[in-house]
Amino acid sequence: MKKELLDSSNWLGGLQWLMYIFVNTVVVPITIGAAYGLSQGEVVSIMQFSFMLGGIACVLQAVFGHKRAIMSGPSGLWWGVILALTSISAAQGVPLEVVGGSLTVGIIISGILTVLVGVTGIGYYLEKLFNPSVMGVFMFLFGVALCINFFEGMLGISGATGSETIDLSVAGLSFLVAIFVLILTIKAPNKVAKYSMLIGIVVGWPLFALLFDPESQLGGATGAIELHLFPLGAPAWNIGIIITAVITGILNLSKQYGSIKGSNFLYKGQEPTRKDYRNSFVITGTFGVFSGILGLVPFSPFVSSIGFLQQTGVVKRMPFIFGGVMFFVMGAIPSVGYFFTLLPLSIGSAVLFISYVQLFGSSWEWFKSVNINTLNLYRVGIPLFVGLILMTLPAVAFESLPGYVRPLLSNGLLMGTILSLILENMFKWDKYRVKHEVKGVM
Repeated sequence: MKKELLDSSNWLGGLQWLMYIFVNTVVVPITIGAAYGLSQGEVVSIMQFSFMLGGIACVLQAVFGHKRAIMSGPSGLWWGVILALTSISAAQGVPLEVVGGSLTVGIIISGILTVLVGVTGIGYYLEKLFNPSVMGVFMFLFGVALCINFFEGMLGISGATGSETIDLSVAGLSFLVAIFVLILTIKAPNKVAKYSMLIGIVVGWPLFALLFDPESQLGGATGAIELHLFPLGAPAWNIGIIITAVITGILNLSKQYGSIKGSNFLYKGQEPTRKDYRNSFVITGTFGVFSGILGLVPFSPFVSSIGFLQQTGVVKRMPFIFGGVMFFVMGAIPSVGYFFTLLPLSIGSAVLFISYVQLFGSSWEWFKSVNINTLNLYRVGIPLFVGLILMTLPAVAFESLPGYVRPLLSNGLLMGTILSLILENMFKWDKYRVKHEVKGVM
């Protein structure tokens, strides 16, 4: 152990992980705070606990859970659903405190269910539902939902600015930063390209401060960690929002399988046991309960960690553990947590927009496992088109529906994924394909 602590390569690898975890976490609390109009103190609290619990979750998963170097952080699926529900429900006249309080209840219930999945071991059976076609639909709609939010942030029309019109000056800088990050990602040497997101923030943040009124950003200092329970709203009971949150928690289990199973080729001879899966789900569910209480976006293992592992070649657990510990320390120092709430939403959105466009590649890889033909087009096309159409409909279009089903039926990501699950598990598509080919229909 002493030898590993003194190994400089572990510390350098830990710094790389710290950068990766930070970039994938820092924007999330700011967007949640902006969407709910939280005070500076509440945003700082969410930021600090996102860092501290995120660091602890990474270490626990690496030591007791899946035992791999896979980041645990704010789930992109949860993040997209929370922002979408907030926007849709507010447009439908549901008070923000009711939206946030109902989400709190749904997140806590989801956390408890995830713990039960781990304890009972039924996760092995749920895994079979998420075949390549379902995962392809999920990843594509997931990327679209997130990129819509990021693009709005780049244009200056998100909740962070309080404006519904495009801010040309903010949008101009955001697009410049996005193009800069894209060029670095494509053309820079690998040693530089792997830090393109961080470089984009380091360059874009000072430019924003120089060009725009710094008073519009959070400022000041704090001397202690403030605990704010239920910052999004006290527990409330909007059934539609709660049901949507619970379904989101169930769908989010697919990311757990994807990250663990998808990294098997990097850990040959170290396949996870059933106990590893159980422990991993219990840890994720436990932190989900804490997330609901503290107003955080629930954590889950990041599938994108696989790409990071391939890029850096650092698959050992020790550097990852070092990075998790450093991330915890970053959150435990109040002035550091407060400082990072100064990050402009438009800059963070520009950087992550480029990053999450790569989800198209992830969905494409899943679809490549499906033999596309006239029947397979329906199994993929219907969920994709329905999900995308629902994303484009205005919130007022759903006002004729009962309030308890609006959040679910108006969410293109969830409805598209649910449709894909139903279609995939109701029909044996490959069998029908063979049958029609024999009859000469094809």
